[in-house]
Amino acid sequence: MDTVILLPGIVLPATEAYTGLLQSLSGAADAIAKELEVYAGDEPPPGYGLETEITGVLDVIDRRGNDRVHLVGYSAGGAVAFAFTTRHPDRVSSLALLEPAWLGNAGIGPGERRVREAFARAATLPPDQMLAEFTRLQLAPGVEPPAPPPGPPPAWMRKRPGGIRAILRAFDEGDAELDVLGGSGVPVYYALGSRSNPEYFGEMAARCRSGLPDVTVEVFDERHHFDPPHRVEPDRLARSLRAWWRSHPRG
Repeated sequence: MDTVILLPGIVLPATEAYTGLLQSLSGAADAIAKELEVYAGDEPPPGYGLETEITGVLDVIDRRGNDRVHLVGYSAGGAVAFAFTTRHPDRVSSLALLEPAWLGNAGIGPGERRVREAFARAATLPPDQMLAEFTRLQLAPGVEPPAPPPGPPPAWMRKRPGGIRAILRAFDEGDAELDVLGGSGVPVYYALGSRSNPEYFGEMAARCRSGLPDVTVEVFDERHHFDPPHRVEPDRLARSLRAWWRSHPRG
């Protein structure tokens, strides 16, 4: 049975983000939801960067004794999965990107650049305002942000503003690039919500289409970055991933 590592976004913990997809993949893959290293402690680790996350993924693969794994990453986790694959393509059977938050700093389009600059400005705001603006920037114009869940925020939310700022700095300093992924031989799947910000996620999907030799882009109608398919349509996403893995074997 193939091993699949699921990397979450910068807000929900891994097990909460992937509850549905873990169930949908049960019996078809040995799937593991791995938390981001930025949340290993109360504060981001000293010297935190993408290399911290890459080392954490490699440790999981090595501890399990895997030669290769399928990587699935959403948002910040997609950026980590992308960076890992550019560094260790020999350890990756396939890469599934669920609206990744970053795909390198070279060749980005004007819309993607505008959103990145807006993220940087949002990171200077007080935490509540920052999270609201961070959410708004990832939705298509006119799409209402999701309502906050009832009740007091969970304890882990206290780490999120610092985690967001740390991962944005890591993206600015990151050296992984899309052309390296294109030469790696690793097949890529990209899931895109039709109601997510097209200037950001749509431009990244277009960059993948034009810059990668083996990429499959699947559009999920009526989905956006905060009601993503791995949470809202996990059975459909699991079927897509299983079919894609079968059609893209890598020895």
